[in-house]
Amino acid sequence: MRIGVLLSGCGVYDGAEIQEAVLTLLGIDQLGWESVCISIDKTQHHVINHLDGKEMQESRNMLVESARIARGKITSINHITPADIDALVIPGGFGSAKNFTSWAFDGPNSTILPEVKLLLVNMVNVGKPIVALCVSPVVLARAFEGSSIHPTLSLGSSVYDSPYDISSFHEGLQQSAAQTQNCSIQEVLVDEPNRIICAPCYMMDASIGSVHANIQKALHTLSQFI
Repeated sequence: MRIGVLLSGCGVYDGAEIQEAVLTLLGIDQLGWESVCISIDKTQHHVINHLDGKEMQESRNMLVESARIARGKITSINHITPADIDALVIPGGFGSAKNFTSWAFDGPNSTILPEVKLLLVNMVNVGKPIVALCVSPVVLARAFEGSSIHPTLSLGSSVYDSPYDISSFHEGLQQSAAQTQNCSIQEVLVDEPNRIICAPCYMMDASIGSVHANIQKALHTLSQFI
């Protein structure tokens, strides 16, 4: 099995969440599958100093930054079609809400990169599953708005501790014609009709061990669809 891993850069505050990305690659390998790392050859929204949280006056390319995680083995999204992969995983990180979409700034009125939308819509249209980790369900919500696809998504649970306002995120998803459900760090949400799996990961107040277990659960659930 060849599993696409769509990366938005390198670093939680301006790209892909590195721990989620690496744990995804590890989990795919442990299942005996092959990872196909994918990114976009475009400049990311901005660059954040991960030491102090301040914006840096420089620019970085998503494909180049994502290659750091992929150890250089990465493919531009423009060279990938659903025929090339059996499933797609989107790790979290602010890159999903800043680079793939503008959700971090515009919420449910945000835009999405057309090449990302095209891949996601085509994956669902041909019945190939998608796993959205952490904040990445917002990318799916933007991709499918206005279509006949109305996914059930989750960014986590408002019942348990989270560094984010899960209820507000879910309200935004609902404005994009998605349905939402609470999902704890011990759970994954499965939208069987659309073959979409959501795992909250670091949207919840979680340890790296808990995130690892959450990603493993998502990948083992994915194995039922491919």
